Amino acid sequence: MEAETFTFTNVKYVRGQSGSQEAITFTCDGVDNMSVANPSVGNRHYDDLMKQVTAGTITIADAD
Repeated sequence: MEAETFTFTNVKYVRGQSGSQEAITFTCDGVDNMSVANPSVGNRHYDDLMKQVTAGTITIADAD
């Protein structure tokens, strides 16, 4: 079975209280305000996001 490929935009890390990058927010296929914990290996959105980051097709912006 082939993995899904999503279109991600507005990808950005979110810092937790400890200062670590605890989550990633993004728009996926036009749906705003989505997020996943960082890391979330096994989550279909996280896995595809990291695959695209590794391939150099998208980047994750730093947290504010």
